[in-house]
Amino acid sequence: MSKVHQIKLAGHLFVPDHSGALFWPAENLLLVADLHLEHGVSLARRGIHVPPYDTQATLAQLEQVLKATAAQKLILLGDSFHDDKAHRSIEPDIESRLLAITSATQTIWISGNHDPIPPSRLGGTTVDELAIGSLLLRHIPSHISSGSFEISGHLHPGATIFQRGHRVHAKCFVGDRQRLILPAFGSYTGGLNVRSKAFAGLLDPKQGDIWMIGKSAIHHFPLSRAG
Repeated sequence: MSKVHQIKLAGHLFVPDHSGALFWPAENLLLVADLHLEHGVSLARRGIHVPPYDTQATLAQLEQVLKATAAQKLILLGDSFHDDKAHRSIEPDIESRLLAITSATQTIWISGNHDPIPPSRLGGTTVDELAIGSLLLRHIPSHISSGSFEISGHLHPGATIFQRGHRVHAKCFVGDRQRLILPAFGSYTGGLNVRSKAFAGLLDPKQGDIWMIGKSAIHHFPLSRAG
């Protein structure tokens, strides 16, 4: 976990992890967005052949951050599987690893646009969205009423920063005083530039921040620095 950065939202403190997960210490809760498990298998079905090791790598990273935080609760913010077919044909060892996670932690699967109905056989509870006080946890960033706050995924945020004459692009957490959007956790997922049209109107450009995931650390910049 980051020893330098904390993110404050809705009066709560969250700690961003280098993996792209977000830890909520007061709730002993880990938030993760867009695992896109079996992404490689889905690509292969369409004739795009890539090494089929993304699910193993993504689960290994999830297991590592769960161990590091000792989180007792896990909320998966949608698109945990890359498509609705993927979870029907996962290998037994993958299913066993997922069951081990959901057995050890109180797990909530939030439905996404890629996986509207996560599989019940893997344990945990499935919801469309979840409210904890004034904080809404959902997959797709949506309208937020005054006095409410949101943590979401879906957009796979990434940022480009020009630093000392060099252009650097990386996945990032991005947020303002009302919402926070998590980076995609999956091994085969990239980062969509926070300056793209997909983010238009979601964030206050004057009050926004980005937390970029560097090679060995997380780097904090005002949103206005993103190119």
